[in-house]
Amino acid sequence: QVQLVESGGGLVQPGGSLRLSCVASGSIFSTYRMGWYRQAPGKQRELVARITSGGITNYADSVKDRFTISRDNAKNTVYLQMNSLTLEDTAVYICNAVHMAYEEYDYWGQGTQVTVSS
Repeated sequence: QVQLVESGGGLVQPGGSLRLSCVASGSIFSTYRMGWYRQAPGKQRELVARITSGGITNYADSVKDRFTISRDNAKNTVYLQMNSLTLEDTAVYICNAVHMAYEEYDYWGQGTQVTVSS
């Protein structure tokens, strides 16, 4: 079992930045692929970015060159640095952990609200 706790959300103006954090506990963090998803009101949950245990990343086209995902295995933490935020980035951002070898071990955090507004 993995518990995920997100933090760092908030209200920011367009063009601003935020850094989200997700702390994992309960298992060996380095064996999990970590990801950030988001869900806006009335929309489906979508992948924002993922990072493998070896540090390979992939991003949604809508956030490439603006967002950066990283992980610190010593701190059991994954980060999402978000720059140049737009109104369309407003959503609940949710942390995800999937075991690299056993993908049925799939865990979700509760999410943190990011609101971009002037």
